[in-house]
Amino acid sequence: MSPYSLDLRERVLAAVDEGKMTHWEVSLLFKVCPSWIRRLLQRRRETGEIAAKPHSGGRPCKLNDEQRQHLALLVSQQPDATVTELAEFLQRDRGVQVSRATICRELQALNLPLKKSRFTPASRRGPTCKSNAASMLPP
Repeated sequence: MSPYSLDLRERVLAAVDEGKMTHWEVSLLFKVCPSWIRRLLQRRRETGEIAAKPHSGGRPCKLNDEQRQHLALLVSQQPDATVTELAEFLQRDRGVQVSRATICRELQALNLPLKKSRFTPASRRGPTCKSNAASMLPP
């Protein structure tokens, strides 16, 4: 979710500073949360700033560069390997235990697509509706 614009912040603060409406009414008018208004006022009071804070990052990547390169090598050697198999290979080869979601994120970061092989036969499932089931019965 992106931060609220500076223009919206200024308009909300101007409406609050007028004193004609409660925080609840201002929140309904501008479609923002009343607690956000409270935090914005607190931040202005404590620091004098109203602009959005810069993004502070996120969780650090679980795989280092060498492990990421090894993952790319594994995918090039076995393009039909599943995400679970890739995680097992990484654990066996590099001793790092990662989840399937981590493998997916790393593959996306490496611009390696998750795709089914064209050479894998289609799964053999039976018909899913009765009309098709009757037409597929042998004569």
